[in-house]
Amino acid sequence: MRMAIALALALSGCSGPPAAPPGRWVEIPADELEDRVRGGMLAQFLGNLNGLPHEMKYIHDPGQVERYVPALPDGAWTDDDTDLEWVYISEMARTGEALLPPERIAELWTRSINRRIWCANLYARQLMDVGVRPPVTGLIAVNPWSVFNISGQFICESFGLAAPGLPRTASEIGLHYTRVTIDGEPAQTTQLFCTMIASAFVETDLDRLLDLGLAAVDPESQTAQVVRDVRAWHRAHPEDWRAARLETKKKYQRHNGEMRDRNGYELNTAGTIAALLYGKGDLVETLRIAFNFGWDCDNNAASAAVIVGVQKGRKCMDAQGWTVKDVYRNTCRDGMPKDETITGFTDKVWTVARSVLRSRGAVEVERAGRKLWRVPVETPAPVQLLPRPLDRRDEVRALLLPEIESGLRGGPADRARAAYYALALGDWTRLAKERPEDWAAGVAALKTFPSLVREIHNAPSPSGDAIKAAARAAGIEKPPASAK
Repeated sequence: MRMAIALALALSGCSGPPAAPPGRWVEIPADELEDRVRGGMLAQFLGNLNGLPHEMKYIHDPGQVERYVPALPDGAWTDDDTDLEWVYISEMARTGEALLPPERIAELWTRSINRRIWCANLYARQLMDVGVRPPVTGLIAVNPWSVFNISGQFICESFGLAAPGLPRTASEIGLHYTRVTIDGEPAQTTQLFCTMIASAFVETDLDRLLDLGLAAVDPESQTAQVVRDVRAWHRAHPEDWRAARLETKKKYQRHNGEMRDRNGYELNTAGTIAALLYGKGDLVETLRIAFNFGWDCDNNAASAAVIVGVQKGRKCMDAQGWTVKDVYRNTCRDGMPKDETITGFTDKVWTVARSVLRSRGAVEVERAGRKLWRVPVETPAPVQLLPRPLDRRDEVRALLLPEIESGLRGGPADRARAAYYALALGDWTRLAKERPEDWAAGVAALKTFPSLVREIHNAPSPSGDAIKAAARAAGIEKPPASAK
């Protein structure tokens, strides 16, 4: 029943127009296509991990990074900008399935994604402990972070690489995984960046790439407006990224630089687009600008870098003489290999990419003794439009109400899940009045999941204010830090 509900919610009222037929076919040398995948992956590692020292450092004022040389002298390591994708990509490569079933996604999370996660990801993970399954874990009505969190962009890049030249497919795959934790506007950023990454395999002009990215986004979305604004500020200040950053801050830093700003899609999408525009196709400069633009800048640097990395390719990057050790050290992902490498991770992305290409009609051919991929280039368009209203509260409530009613008479996790849904959807006062014993049992069950209760009380303002108030009114207080 829960899975039927999850799928109904995933599909209801959100889809864009049906996939358009390919606008053209392109032929890309097989070795060049693989090299571009590898270039995109290395660039992502560099942006993410070289950006970490600057993360959340530049909020009210920009950074002052003047010189920067990309390097990973000790190799790469697991960080949430890449390691959630690693968990997914590894399973996709093993099974040959581009779209893993929701039940398997939840199993992967409960096995491997237990530490070093934050915000929408942490909240979704706690919901899984009481049996909430994707994509319900990412619905705005259920997860108060999902309305703004940047997980939609920093967990999407590998899926763009896995669908070279196929922007609609890249968006479809990206949304399948990012909607585990986000929805609404952040889902638009998934489509924006997946489309730009996939299209970078066949398009070199940045303005054209931005046009293609916008074509994949709901035109009425705030995400689309952010892109339009940054392009306009770049035209007005073509040599002054600081001026564009000031314009960005004045319009989109709306919460005094607190977490809703730092972790929100608006400022960080702006930073990513600005880095691309002011970087002018130079990977080092793109990353330097991304770091200095600030906010959650390691994520922004990674997303921008992937696009440039695809266009440059790994061989070009290797020729720069940067120190990169071929290691991907697993520091936090339970049940995943301890001996992974950058090459091994990228091999898996390339395996998935070949499978995805074939599934969309691409074929390997030979011309003049050289192997080529003949790829049907897709026309970008939104796979998911903005839900209206964003939280789809009435629709969500109608679909989850039977589970709330029955769950209060079930086992501990069923009761806890039902109580949580009732708090999130505003049904708890009715249940407390009509079924006081069942409701009391639900509250008691929910309290046995202190990590989830803690996240309820840590929910961000203003999107989390209602559920925090409901929990307090229902007598569900924040547990001590020691409670697990």
